[in-house]
Amino acid sequence: MEIRVLRYFLETAREGNITRAAERLHVTQPTMSRQLKDLEEELGKKLFVRTNYALRLTEAGLLLRKRAEDILDLVDKTETEFKMLDDTMGGEIFIGCPESDSLKYFARALKRVQELHPGIRCNITSGNSEDITEKLDKGILDFALVMEYVNPLKYNHLEIPAEDTWGVFMRKDSLLAKKNALRLADLYDLPLICSRQNMEQNFPAWFGEKLDRLNIVATYNLFFNASIFVKEGLGYAIAYDKLAHTGKGSDMTFVPLTDVPASEMKIIWKKYQVFSPVASLLLAELQKEYGENQI
Repeated sequence: MEIRVLRYFLETAREGNITRAAERLHVTQPTMSRQLKDLEEELGKKLFVRTNYALRLTEAGLLLRKRAEDILDLVDKTETEFKMLDDTMGGEIFIGCPESDSLKYFARALKRVQELHPGIRCNITSGNSEDITEKLDKGILDFALVMEYVNPLKYNHLEIPAEDTWGVFMRKDSLLAKKNALRLADLYDLPLICSRQNMEQNFPAWFGEKLDRLNIVATYNLFFNASIFVKEGLGYAIAYDKLAHTGKGSDMTFVPLTDVPASEMKIIWKKYQVFSPVASLLLAELQKEYGENQI
């Protein structure tokens, strides 16, 4: 299985059309078709199904698409690192993080490094902790920021000296908006908008046997879309504070939950990780700033 052919496959999957994919990659359509047919024969699986309008991925094609994205991300990252081995003035750093105001502490360290090495570029992948740590384990990311238990056998980590407060975003004209704080018991029967990760990891401990009393009307992966639902009156979003503007001119407000512990952000990286020169510079700056909290 050649890297070049994986690029052909991935571009075709994205375009849903061999001719357009061939044009984007500057190869002929017959060459593209032949390479994809050879790939299917090599794997022994049909990857595409033709419809009247486009090519559609089969179940095997969907699996290969996910694997191809990871493989090509790692290949591209490796090529970049080798090009920058002798250049600490520039290069790329790859991080993964959830939505959190605590990211500003990481950003401040990065800014100090970039001021000395202005050619450094940071690539951010946003997502939940499961997706981020999977990419970290595969070597696609240099660092990840997480908020749950860190396995000390797999990762080194630094603790950021800040906490994220759980609470509820709601419209300012809601009756609950007049409260200074809420408890979990106040949420029963409300139309709730929740992150899928929070539902899986935290809700069982938070609500226990009363979990089935929750009225969850929507779930989200990234909070921006959830905030639009809140503004339009679809429900109440459970999230960390400071993920959306709630000041003057905003339709929303945030009310903290008093019986839910705050979350602490941690910067993690794989044990025995071999960093690129620019990633090493950033790690040194992070350790300088937060080294007292390193485990």
